[in-house]
Amino acid sequence: MAEDLVRAVAELYEEHRRAAFPPRLKVDDAHGVEMVGLDCRVTGCVGTWLENRGRVDNRRWDTLAECEQLLNRAIPALDEAEAFYYRRLLTMTVLILEKPDDPQPR
Repeated sequence: MAEDLVRAVAELYEEHRRAAFPPRLKVDDAHGVEMVGLDCRVTGCVGTWLENRGRVDNRRWDTLAECEQLLNRAIPALDEAEAFYYRRLLTMTVLILEKPDDPQPR
């Protein structure tokens, strides 16, 4: 199960790394959320989680939890393509935070 989760997140992560960043969000916020920084924060935490084979320290766990809330607030303000880009980040975040066999941060 854990290996399947790591593999699923790794696939989403690679897909996200290949995706073009939504141009408007380089300069615009969404519902008061700075989207470039949000993207960087999530991808940094996900990258570390993948490097550590499904483990993340408390600071990154807290960062992901905060980013989940910010993503949920911002995504409704985005157009379809922008929302697709950020829903992938949200999916990775939720998969990591809700890892069923390891509910505590690492």
